[in-house]
Amino acid sequence: MYIRQLFQSSRLQWAWRAAFLEHIQGRHQRARRWAHSGGGTYKAVIFDMGGVLIPSPGRVAAEWELQNHILPGTIQKAWISGGENGPWIKFMRGVMTTEDFLQEFGRLCSEISKTSVPVGSFLSLLTSEQVAKQFPVMTDAITQIRAKGLRTAVLSNNFYLPNGKSFLPLDRKQFDVVVESCLEGVCKPDPRIYRLCLERLGLQPSESIFLDDLGPNLKAAASLGIHTIQVNDPETAIKELEALLGFTLRMVIPNTCPVRKTVEIPRDSLEKYLKDLLGTQSTGPLELLQFEQRQSNPTYYVRLANHQLVLRRKPPGTLVPSTHALEREFRTMKALANAGVPVPKVLDLCKDSWVIGNPFYLMEYCPGLIYRDPSLPGLELSQRQAIYTAMNRVLCKIHSVDLKAVGLQDYGKHGDYISHQVQTWIKQYRASETRTIPAMERLIQWLPCHLPRQQKMTVVHGDFRLDNLVFHPEKAEVLAVLHWEFSTVGDPLVDVACSCLAHYLPSSSPSSLLRGLSDCDFTQLGIPTAEEYLRMYCLHSEIPPPENWNFYMAFSFFRMAAVVQGIYKHSLTGQASSAATKQNEKLTEYMSNLAWDFAVKEGFRVFKEMPATKPPVRI
Repeated sequence: MYIRQLFQSSRLQWAWRAAFLEHIQGRHQRARRWAHSGGGTYKAVIFDMGGVLIPSPGRVAAEWELQNHILPGTIQKAWISGGENGPWIKFMRGVMTTEDFLQEFGRLCSEISKTSVPVGSFLSLLTSEQVAKQFPVMTDAITQIRAKGLRTAVLSNNFYLPNGKSFLPLDRKQFDVVVESCLEGVCKPDPRIYRLCLERLGLQPSESIFLDDLGPNLKAAASLGIHTIQVNDPETAIKELEALLGFTLRMVIPNTCPVRKTVEIPRDSLEKYLKDLLGTQSTGPLELLQFEQRQSNPTYYVRLANHQLVLRRKPPGTLVPSTHALEREFRTMKALANAGVPVPKVLDLCKDSWVIGNPFYLMEYCPGLIYRDPSLPGLELSQRQAIYTAMNRVLCKIHSVDLKAVGLQDYGKHGDYISHQVQTWIKQYRASETRTIPAMERLIQWLPCHLPRQQKMTVVHGDFRLDNLVFHPEKAEVLAVLHWEFSTVGDPLVDVACSCLAHYLPSSSPSSLLRGLSDCDFTQLGIPTAEEYLRMYCLHSEIPPPENWNFYMAFSFFRMAAVVQGIYKHSLTGQASSAATKQNEKLTEYMSNLAWDFAVKEGFRVFKEMPATKPPVRI
């Protein structure tokens, strides 16, 4: 606060006029740096706020004027009007109340545009949570900078809100130093506010890098010996900052890779669609990555401006009928979100093929942990117990959903669920069959003859496994259940059996699809056995343990064999979404043999329970 009394500089009038003229005329010029004397190792990065960490006020103003039919450039002209004695500068110095600012600024805007201008509406938009969101790429950069031991600061020309708090829609914990013009009574580009920031960082100018979107602010910093980067686009600026610091600043999205050529997406049409859907006019590049793990539907990570999304599409080419049910996924997640089931927020289902070539849907990206290895290496015994308990509880939550309350009473085919599922997967397998597999032929004969009586009808996920769950990084909490393409209404025990598949698969498999726990010591790991997991579910759901559990396991492995076979056949034509599926030719046979083992066990169980009969009398 001590420099408020020192602030009487007449230089700000021309400086701010130059700053906003630069903003109007030079926003799309190539990013550049101002050279400075000195050098050495950088110890801090200083960020401007508007136009660097959050959307530029100038861009927000331009979009607002367009939407409200206000003369373009009105807000910009009012900003620079009066120089250091104008309402905008006085507002940022903290010497004008919000009420007085709105009155004076509104008068200026109305004079410029020759019509009444609702500036209160603009200020509300500028400070709204919808607009004032930190760019994810900047959040990632700050995290990486601090992880390397460098200091961070925000140096912002901001103002007081009507509630008396300063406008700083950022997590202050990201920064070692926060310098706000409305608190200090001085604005950039006055050199004193830069010196104050450096003093609080305890550094020399040459030890810092400063990012801003306005030329005069950068020139003032460079004149002091601070290295500068002009931000016209956050992504481009981060690349330049990476070159200076010598390490990457972007978070790696787990389990992603560059998009394979066989499942590429036309970026231009997707970007246009996203901007129309999200209402963003960002000029930043569209970031597109592919999730590499096992996917029957190609799945992509999408980042545009401050939006992080996941796109799921149907694979290209001719598809087996009724497979890749994106519409089913979308409807299920949208409905279950209203019932408290942890699912990603779905945004839109696009059935028009003109956008990217085939139907797709969008949902918000849910960061967290996905455990690919069911043995949970690196965790403590109690943590493993908690993870599997949370998995079991969320399955119970799914199965307790009131179908009518969430609008799914007409979902799926009610009645004879197991029979319908068996016939469906037999057809799916036949449609993708590439050779005769003896165990599959035996199962196709055996399953329809040993159908259990259905006891309950619930939402069924259809592929409920540990690696389809997103967990909180710091506690055993399921943040999202993914991959609902097999969902329907049916027998919940199918989900329970599916979640136990890993218990009967070996841990040594190189494929994450086959990696399991059969050769592990469950007690030593703290992971419940399949029997204990089933009892846990029955206890939570208040149902008796099923007698014909082996049938459910046999059917689950049969269905998995059919899925693997379908993915393999797609790989032969280049349609599969994962390169690894080309190596999975023998997985179908392996899965079917496991399924038949459970069918044999079920046969022995039934035989043992048959009433004893007297042997026939020999004549």
